[in-house]
Amino acid sequence: MLDKSYYEKTDEIIAEYGAKPASLIPIIQDIQSEYRYLPAELLVYVAKQIGITESKAYSVATFYENFSFEPKGKYVIKVCDGTACHVRKSTTILERLYSDLGLSKSKVTTDDMLFTLETVSCLGACGLAPVLTVNDKVFPSMTPDAASELIRDLREGKVEI
Repeated sequence: MLDKSYYEKTDEIIAEYGAKPASLIPIIQDIQSEYRYLPAELLVYVAKQIGITESKAYSVATFYENFSFEPKGKYVIKVCDGTACHVRKSTTILERLYSDLGLSKSKVTTDDMLFTLETVSCLGACGLAPVLTVNDKVFPSMTPDAASELIRDLREGKVEI
């Protein structure tokens, strides 16, 4: 069960967009932005508040890859594995990050909830390849060593995101 404050914040978000079915996507986008994931309990709550079925809300939330029902870390790192990044060895960056963070394809968030590591098909920054983002801030021309240094800097608070 979520804390009452989650529902209060959700009510504020619903009020901003209006309690109507057409507001579902922007409402759940804002909820995910607030909590770094979409709590299932809030999706059910939103559906009721805007007058749609739970199944309709779930079908929308699961259709879009952006939405996550799993809590994410403070820093969401996305490593591009699109063609330009892949040929410039983005996989070696990903392997280093898995190693540095103690993560794997099946375990993507650190136990301390500080980092979540994801791969994406394209970040739209092919000219800067290989590239990764941290909470949507772009870090171009990455190397495994630069990625390790970025993790250290994030842990030590030397980088503002």
